[in-house]
Amino acid sequence: MNVLIIEDDASVGRFLRQALVEAGYRAVLETDGAAGFVLAQDPAFELILLDRMLGGIDGLKICRDLRARGIQKPILILTARDALEDKVSGLDAGADDYLVKPFQLAELLARVRALGRRPPIAAGPLQVGSLSLDPLQRLAQLGKKTVGLSTTEFALLEYLMRNGGRVLTRSMILQHVWQYDFEGNDKVLDVYISYLRKKLDNGGPSWIETIRGTGYRLRSPSEEVS
Repeated sequence: MNVLIIEDDASVGRFLRQALVEAGYRAVLETDGAAGFVLAQDPAFELILLDRMLGGIDGLKICRDLRARGIQKPILILTARDALEDKVSGLDAGADDYLVKPFQLAELLARVRALGRRPPIAAGPLQVGSLSLDPLQRLAQLGKKTVGLSTTEFALLEYLMRNGGRVLTRSMILQHVWQYDFEGNDKVLDVYISYLRKKLDNGGPSWIETIRGTGYRLRSPSEEVS
């Protein structure tokens, strides 16, 4: 997998590049944010490690601008800010994951592996009530309305739809969509469930039902509750 590292601290960037190369990845380091934004649009790069606090440009702006251009490759934000609202702002900008500095190298590599082995796209559209999802075209529609989704939102919705009507535990969802141990810090799941609800519910009944103490279930709001 080709990884682009956008990190303006050259010593940190070299450390990250060396660690990735030794782990079997091909890694390129860019210390300038503006140049990194240009490189990030190259299809050759399959994953981006993006420092949030870049000199001259905010890493979150780079993330938002990439998503605005339709670039959906996984982005892992590296940040020294550990407050929940800071992590949420990174996810709001379109990041797939975040990692707080300082971090253990083993955790960084686990996150990279998780983003690199997202489940392969399966053929055939999915349908739950008026909600449809086409994995091959990466298209989600509610009735005739297209629903714009980030990479992680798409993966989460696809998993919920493939198990439509079935109660999925939080652990099952975390392991399938993110594929590593959150060690109890699973607030990221709540954040993405909230994102999907905002995009699907439009102020009406929720498509995603919370099963208290267990997890979530996706079902059409038009279904009768038994």
